[in-house]
Amino acid sequence: MVMALTLPVAACSGSSSGNSGNAGKSAGSGGGTPAAVSQAAAASFPVAENKLPGTSSWRITDQGPDNAINGYASAQSVLPGQSFTLYVSTTARSFRLDAFRFGWYQGHEARLVWTSGPQKGHDQTAVATATGTHVVTASWRPSMTVSTTGWPVGSYLLRLDAASGPQRYVPITVRSASTAGKVVIINDNTTWQAYNTWGGYSLYQGPDGLGADRGYAVSFSRPYDGDGAVRFLAFDQAAIAVAEHTGVPLAYETDVDLDQHPGILTDARAVVTLGHDEYYSLAMRNALLTARDTGTNLAFLGANAIYRHIRFADGDRVIICYKEASIDPLFGKDDADTTQQWRQSPDPRPESVITGVFYECNPVSAPYVVFDPSSWIFAGTGAYKGESFAGMVGPEYDRLNPQAPFPRPIEDLAHSPLTCDGISTYSDSAYYTVASGAGVFASGTMRWVCAMRGPHCGHGLTWAAERFVNQATANLLRAFAAGPAGRTHPARDNVAQVRPPDVPGLLYGID
Repeated sequence: MVMALTLPVAACSGSSSGNSGNAGKSAGSGGGTPAAVSQAAAASFPVAENKLPGTSSWRITDQGPDNAINGYASAQSVLPGQSFTLYVSTTARSFRLDAFRFGWYQGHEARLVWTSGPQKGHDQTAVATATGTHVVTASWRPSMTVSTTGWPVGSYLLRLDAASGPQRYVPITVRSASTAGKVVIINDNTTWQAYNTWGGYSLYQGPDGLGADRGYAVSFSRPYDGDGAVRFLAFDQAAIAVAEHTGVPLAYETDVDLDQHPGILTDARAVVTLGHDEYYSLAMRNALLTARDTGTNLAFLGANAIYRHIRFADGDRVIICYKEASIDPLFGKDDADTTQQWRQSPDPRPESVITGVFYECNPVSAPYVVFDPSSWIFAGTGAYKGESFAGMVGPEYDRLNPQAPFPRPIEDLAHSPLTCDGISTYSDSAYYTVASGAGVFASGTMRWVCAMRGPHCGHGLTWAAERFVNQATANLLRAFAAGPAGRTHPARDNVAQVRPPDVPGLLYGID
């Protein structure tokens, strides 16, 4: 969906600089490696990890010109101890890399895990755009190899600091080898890449900013636009801080890992997708279904999830999405994997079968209205029926739609009136349970994670909304970490009490 974003150790070798002797310094120590710190943290991860000193200096203070410094990694995720290649282009003579792991850290939200020595800078301008699909790749030479030895699993931003001042981020996830017994945080890399306009093309627009000239494929072999982490900071970071603050056992994966590693969710207690997790391959979708149907809880802390059907190419480095089945080369040959909306022909599989709710429309900004304050998810929030939180629904939302298939029993937890495209309708938060015992929660709004920042989210959000969302999310994570939530918290179907309006014109959403 098209939307605007509002945002208030290791060894390393330089590619040609000969500076490897300066690399590998422990953050804040002046020498050595951070391995011992990480071993101590592993004793009771993530509780011990978040007792380590955090830093608020992870933020970018000078983005500089577009070409000042940019970079991308050779992988979306690596196992602890594995290495990855970093490709950097900068107009500066040298740059430095700082690796920040995100969590709670006494409210600082990140820890500096590793920093490099100075690395020689190269201004690399080569950009290739494929005809037909418009897929953009940055064919740069490697700048450095980074080993993650001693890095705990988690979501990281690598900050590139040019000697001349400008900074950019490169996201990477140090993923878990096993998710058994843990709550799994999923970084939504496919959606970040779908919206990425670096090099001129995204899955939404071309260089002229118009959809008619958009890309039909996008590559991970290029930097992200903006500061390099616009979507991570908007849709993931605040939820990660809340999750680590609860102390529940956590694992980390990317949505690309769901495609690459079948069975990665085996015996996981829960899977949590964050603020905007729109683009799913068949293997990714099947991974969630299989997990749910074997007792793994699911939480969708956003809206518009599992909406676009994608497939991968080039070893999962390229995402293909034509958005229309009729122009997809697989049309009529493999209709199960054509890349239109999941809910559309030739093989319709609407997201509501998994999420319980159904994406409807954008953009909106409306109050979030509590419908069932007796739900265990809202325990301790002090919420009452009809209480509203300004600006918490938007810019995209989901609805419990009687025209779409959804599992039963299902509870409508929040039922928020709004108007989109001139039509009066609703956004819904919902919770359902299935025979395996799994519980599934969907927030129904893309601002659930944003609300964790209170007024810093903008849109009229308040600290009251932050307290409400943080408490509800903590309740959810703790219950989901204990095992199949449906066994202790079976859904109480209340669909008949809600009586959503019949709005045929919005059945398939508005692009």
